[in-house]
Amino acid sequence: MKRLLLTTLLIFSALPACAADVAGIFGQGSTQFSLLAGSGNAFNNNYFIVGAGANYYVLDGVGVGLSYENWSGSSPGINKISPSVQYVFYRATSVQPYVGGFYRHAMISGQSGINSVGARAGVYFSSGSKSLVGVGLAYESYLNCQTSIYGSCSEIYPEVSFIFGF
Repeated sequence: MKRLLLTTLLIFSALPACAADVAGIFGQGSTQFSLLAGSGNAFNNNYFIVGAGANYYVLDGVGVGLSYENWSGSSPGINKISPSVQYVFYRATSVQPYVGGFYRHAMISGQSGINSVGARAGVYFSSGSKSLVGVGLAYESYLNCQTSIYGSCSEIYPEVSFIFGF
């Protein structure tokens, strides 16, 4: 009976370590940094976009983040800041699917800013022990939007990300 009790205690004491190993880069307490570079279109102009972000995992698979984007190369200048939340299905073996939501505030030079909400989904592929490549789609809906100014009040766009975890 003592051996059964000892074996049971050893198994249960090892469970948190196993769960953390399974969650890996998406484990509670993990931090990720991301970089963004690409192009976009707004106000019938083409822009070069650079940005950065950070995600902190409050629970295994559950991350909260903050990102910043600078849209340059055309006028008006645009800067965006966006808090977000996402869940990563970290128990998947070859790829890790994710879903999430975000709020975004865009500051537009010479105009009043605009807010939006959105959702995203995609998959992460491992590109190293602490790095990932993500591909997915995002849907964004602008709040209090005037189509006469912005042309469209919602959009769907692809996302590609490179993520480094610590």
